[in-house]
Amino acid sequence: MGVGVSLSGLAVAVANEGGVGVISCAGLGLLYRNLSKDYLKANILGLTEEITRARKQTKGIIGVNIMVAMSNFADMVKTSIKEKADIIFAGAGLPLDLPSYRTEGSQTKLVPIVSSGRAVRIICEKWEKNYHCLPDAVVVEGPKAGGHLGFKPEQIFDENYTLNKLVEAVINEIRIFEKKYNKEIPVIAAGGIYTGGDIYSIMESGADGVQMGTRFVTTDECDASKEFKQTYLDAGEKDIGIIKSPVGMPGRAIVNPFIEKVREGKKHPLNCPFKCIRTCDISSSPYCIISALFNAFRGNLEGGFAFAGSNAFRATKIQSVKDLFEELQEEYSHTLNEIREV
Repeated sequence: MGVGVSLSGLAVAVANEGGVGVISCAGLGLLYRNLSKDYLKANILGLTEEITRARKQTKGIIGVNIMVAMSNFADMVKTSIKEKADIIFAGAGLPLDLPSYRTEGSQTKLVPIVSSGRAVRIICEKWEKNYHCLPDAVVVEGPKAGGHLGFKPEQIFDENYTLNKLVEAVINEIRIFEKKYNKEIPVIAAGGIYTGGDIYSIMESGADGVQMGTRFVTTDECDASKEFKQTYLDAGEKDIGIIKSPVGMPGRAIVNPFIEKVREGKKHPLNCPFKCIRTCDISSSPYCIISALFNAFRGNLEGGFAFAGSNAFRATKIQSVKDLFEELQEEYSHTLNEIREV
């Protein structure tokens, strides 16, 4: 969900409706600069604050999303476990050592985010061999997702990499480990899921649940600025494109003048102020991505841009999370009834 888009505000609203509310770790050091001038320390303090706020407002399930590529990945994981987050979602790299941070008595569930059957097989083999455990669930994120994508540019629009096919491939690998170790590992689908009908369709393909981001940006409780949300409402299908991120991965965003300037070679940072992502090389980076996403979160779209899923252009209104849940449930039921009538 990018920098500041999904904090305790959105997470609480989702959790209160029976979903899993997720707090994003990305860029918390910028949001909580008042707590420490040290960016990495401010990340820790900010995450502690966000989890604490969420706990005060809901008895529902609160998760934390942590990118493996973050330079302080270990600190974020340790903080999440210390603050008793219900779930850690770890993607943007293979979280091969994630179980090593578990403490005695910890109830925090560990859920890797993958983009292939091969990735989940590697994770399961490493976790079982080194830590005698397996993932509590797995998120399969397809190429229609917003933000950074775990695919090569040529794979993003390749029919061999559709979410349905990826889910099938991951399920096939998961079943082997489930049978061998007598453990159920739910498979959660993500990327391009926008309606209740989409939820029904992907669950019919074998997924046990879904993860949604884009649809929840245009909610009252989303923590981003009204200007950020408005970019979704104003976007047309042609405005959503693939960008080359400084962190070395393709990403999907709403193309705006900032991105156009980058493509024309008009943006370049003088230094790296945060060292937030291990794979970001300041010598070749056209801009500081954490600053660009933070600017957009605050409403400064001249100095940044909004990540968005492939269906972001379908947004037409701002609504409450409660209303959105009801809408998704109605869409799901409508699709189910149509199938039954055929």
